[in-house]
Amino acid sequence: MSNPETQRSGRPMLVKTAAPQYHERLSTRSLMWSVTAALLPAAMWGIYVYGLRALLVVLMAVIASAITETLISGSRETLSDGSAILTGLLLGMMLPPAVPFYVVIAAAVFAIGVAKWTFGGLGRNWINPALAGRVFVHFSWTGPMTRWTMPRTLGADSIAGATPLSIVQNAVHEGQALLGGPVAILSSSGFPRSTLDSAVTEWLNLNILTHIGVHLPAGYVDPFVGNVPGAIGEGSALLLLLGTLLLFSRRTISWEIPTAYFAAFVGLSWIVGGLPYGGAAFSGDVLFQLVSGSVIMVMFYVATDPVTSPLTAAGMLVFGAGAGALTFVIRAYGGAAEGAALAVLFMNACTPLINRLTRPRRLGGRRGRTR
Repeated sequence: MSNPETQRSGRPMLVKTAAPQYHERLSTRSLMWSVTAALLPAAMWGIYVYGLRALLVVLMAVIASAITETLISGSRETLSDGSAILTGLLLGMMLPPAVPFYVVIAAAVFAIGVAKWTFGGLGRNWINPALAGRVFVHFSWTGPMTRWTMPRTLGADSIAGATPLSIVQNAVHEGQALLGGPVAILSSSGFPRSTLDSAVTEWLNLNILTHIGVHLPAGYVDPFVGNVPGAIGEGSALLLLLGTLLLFSRRTISWEIPTAYFAAFVGLSWIVGGLPYGGAAFSGDVLFQLVSGSVIMVMFYVATDPVTSPLTAAGMLVFGAGAGALTFVIRAYGGAAEGAALAVLFMNACTPLINRLTRPRRLGGRRGRTR
């Protein structure tokens, strides 16, 4: 961050530090702790619906990240900026509730020790550490990372076989998707639904949607509030969206990346998202795609990371659009049911190129000239 400080002579000097850099009062410390505070409601909901095991996973991810940060940096002062704590919280929220503790520790060590500190620490890493740790353990321990716990809000606490996204994707791959769409597939598979989902859906249809000629099938409220099996903190789209109010009010994040991500993901989901289910173009189930999986968390809390995203407004728009489009492509045509993490990691790798292609022209200089 470049701030004027006073030398012994009384003259201001320019202090240059690593990114993220802001030309305002927002510091790196306040940035990290603001995002942490915004994530806490969704994390607490995940702990409530999955129980003590989920709390232990989140705490272990945070503690392991903090210890790794302290051991590598050689100082406890680096913990004060909150970056290691935020990495651990994000990582814990992206893990299954029943994941073995050794997987949690491995993810935290990889996130901090490899993704962050092998490049010099905060401001020098080129990929998001929490995403890197999550993807690393997913491909290293695929079995434990794909065993999900049924939330107790659905009246069960047993290990579930799959998330809604994976059930729908399996149906598509097996040629059983010609049932009307994702929600119809879940209903035909016997996927549990809460009384809250039915009650809220009925109220919306009777009091609001009927007057505008729209009928909402049951099955959308549960994933919106977090009543489906999945990662600890990704389930409640409602609480994650409420947390973004804090981020925008404090100007912790800007609008470019989430808006471009949303436009690309929603546009493709609507235009061609219905084709795998036997529908026509412009018939995709956008609402199901938005409230399922980690799209909301990644869109607002991970893709907007100032260290690993482009510097210019134009670059942010390109970055967000690319991440949103890749998320849809991986979900619809790839082997992974959840493509948001892989999409953002790929765009992290493209950030230097995006910065180069979208850098502003120097005043008085010719376009394309660097000097």
